[in-house]
Amino acid sequence: MNGKKVWLVTGAGRGMGVDIVKAALAAGHDVVATGRDVEKVRNAIGEHGNLLIVPLDVTSPADADAAVKAAVQKFGGIDVLVNNAGNFYGGFFEELSSAQVRSQLETLLFGPMNVTRAVLPVLRKQRSGLIVSMSSVAGITGLVFCSAYAAAKFGIEGWMESLAQEIAPFGVRTMLVEPGFFRTDLLSAESTTYAELSIEDYASRTAETVEAWKGMNGKQGGDPAKLAAALVELAAQDDPPARFAAGADAVEALEAKANILLAQADAHRELSSSLSHSSE
Repeated sequence: MNGKKVWLVTGAGRGMGVDIVKAALAAGHDVVATGRDVEKVRNAIGEHGNLLIVPLDVTSPADADAAVKAAVQKFGGIDVLVNNAGNFYGGFFEELSSAQVRSQLETLLFGPMNVTRAVLPVLRKQRSGLIVSMSSVAGITGLVFCSAYAAAKFGIEGWMESLAQEIAPFGVRTMLVEPGFFRTDLLSAESTTYAELSIEDYASRTAETVEAWKGMNGKQGGDPAKLAAALVELAAQDDPPARFAAGADAVEALEAKANILLAQADAHRELSSSLSHSSE
């Protein structure tokens, strides 16, 4: 992935997407910055000779196809896709409506699938490329109040791990990024929707958790500009990592989950190993 590349970044109108676009441009790459509102993208990023801004709602396969077509027409191809667009439905599972859970999955799981499906023919034809999908620590370990979000991010993890094996013969790589808490817009009112149902057994915990999440907004420890620069650095490597834990808290979470899985695998080893058919 050395040299000048063409990047396509989703969710480039705010948050992490803005930083990723700016970092890629600063490194000399051509960038296709996408978002549902192109004026918001333009206002967030500004003008640049290597920049193309196109509309893209990731839940629309037609939008994804059109964005890829525009990128190829302008720059001749796509080398790095960054599946970044996202939002957050916070709440205890019983208090999240079915519509809210489905909406979370549409944006965070089926959205990246739509865009990736549109980009893959270009990458296969080139026999090269990198697909970066923004996952989360919540894609590695379940978190209270994040059941819908974690379901989508766990889905991203399994999908990308499987996809990586399917497209490796074509010279196309994948990279999962699991950020911890970064000072982005994810917890802002624009990005976060809280559960619409109310169940008395959860009421006090819901109120406390919502207050805590709102209080955390703008105070997260991670610097999104530094993460964006790190992604540009990693994407330039000949052998980019299949998974990147972003932030000290993310490294700690992945290590803790790995230890839990090892302990669970060992806990009933004898019983687990006794389940095959008996020899006749």
